[in-house]
Amino acid sequence: MDLISIIFIVYLSFLLLVGLLTYGFSKTQEDYLLAGRKLGPWVTAFSERASGESAWLLLALPGAAITIGLGELWSVIGIIIGIISSWYLIAEKLRIETEKFNALTIPEFLHRRYNDRSNTIRLFSSLIIAFFFLFYVSAQFHASGKVLNSLFDLTPTIGISIGAIIIIIYTLMGGFFAVAWTDLIQGILMIGTLVILPLAGFIELRNSDISIMDGFESANLIFGNHNHDIFGGNQGIEAFLLALGGLSWGFGYLGQPHLVIRYMAIRSSKEVAIARKIAICWAIPGITGAFFVGVIALMYFGPEYFQTIDPEQAMPILASTLLHPILAGLFISGAVAAMMSTADSQLLVSTSAITEDFIHQFLNKDISDRSLVKISRFMIVILGAIAYGIALYSEIAGRNIFSVVSYAWSGLGSAFGPVLVMTLWWKKTTRNGVIAGLLTGFFTTIIWANIPQLKSLMTERLSSFILAFLAVLLISLYDKNEN
Repeated sequence: MDLISIIFIVYLSFLLLVGLLTYGFSKTQEDYLLAGRKLGPWVTAFSERASGESAWLLLALPGAAITIGLGELWSVIGIIIGIISSWYLIAEKLRIETEKFNALTIPEFLHRRYNDRSNTIRLFSSLIIAFFFLFYVSAQFHASGKVLNSLFDLTPTIGISIGAIIIIIYTLMGGFFAVAWTDLIQGILMIGTLVILPLAGFIELRNSDISIMDGFESANLIFGNHNHDIFGGNQGIEAFLLALGGLSWGFGYLGQPHLVIRYMAIRSSKEVAIARKIAICWAIPGITGAFFVGVIALMYFGPEYFQTIDPEQAMPILASTLLHPILAGLFISGAVAAMMSTADSQLLVSTSAITEDFIHQFLNKDISDRSLVKISRFMIVILGAIAYGIALYSEIAGRNIFSVVSYAWSGLGSAFGPVLVMTLWWKKTTRNGVIAGLLTGFFTTIIWANIPQLKSLMTERLSSFILAFLAVLLISLYDKNEN
């Protein structure tokens, strides 16, 4: 066993140890789901960033940079704008409002904010979260299979199985407290990966006298999609829609439940400004670094290399090739950190939607805090098993991480993004408007993503968000006029 593999195993063992040591910290639902609202700004910021930028950032985005080229820069810009917008538009107001209504989850907050005695908001929002997070968590399991395949030459099926077991066990034991504190370490590892690896690659390319633009020109012949052009060879309205499609990744940050729950867990709303600065300072070099990991890998190995090798394995392969084994081992662990940070958060949010919002509140079951925590842990196993099945299917069907994440990101972002923005910033928003926004975002994503003609015209990330926003606005205005 080489040094990279040893470091990788030691790191995963450390994560399991953290989960074990924090097992007894979660005595109530607030402890288990929000760490008792006691997170400081540094932990909050790094936890939000580590959870937000999953395996998609370290595996799928570099892979897209390889196959799509400079056109993927629109996604980079959109992501950075989305992160900044979420911290300014959502974070502080949501922290204040959720404490005001004593809400532990987003469905519970919306339910109490609109005094929804029918429980419709709670039911729909819980189902939407559980549905899309199954796909999102499955993407993290799928990504673990790719990393373990490149590192240990395991079959993807075995890699997915190992990754799923580790993630489920340590989420099961520690709850949000374990998740948030390990996110701090994982966020540090991830930003190290995304800054140091591209720099090492640029130095290597410069010493080898390899031109980046010449590399893109060669990639055009292999992938056939104008890798050297930021508009992908399109003109006019098609170029405009391509740019909007990439920028639309930013919309999702306004409504991802596993990210906005970090805002709810911070110690005080007054510390949001500090956490915001930390998160933005992480995001700008981190997101651009992920793009350049793909660019460097394309130039270094050549486009022909990625005809037989999965482009989404570029990061671990590049790290193993260019860096010292100790550093490479840490950075590849950072890739797994990205998956685990997102998957554990999503499992917790999905679990809270079922146990707290559906079983405890919607079904109105009188259950003690200790029993709720036990039920939450049981649901983590069930949901993890379903996501594991979806990951295995995605591997067999040949679906990449990029497409699965895009689907889940669109569904969650369009269902909750417009609703949260309008709720926090527009006093005329009504209960019916919120329900309309939730359902429009949910169904538009599912329909749009499964009709090739619509998907080729405009990405579901953009169409579903716009339509959901209009639904909240128009139905709320209609309600006001009726009243």
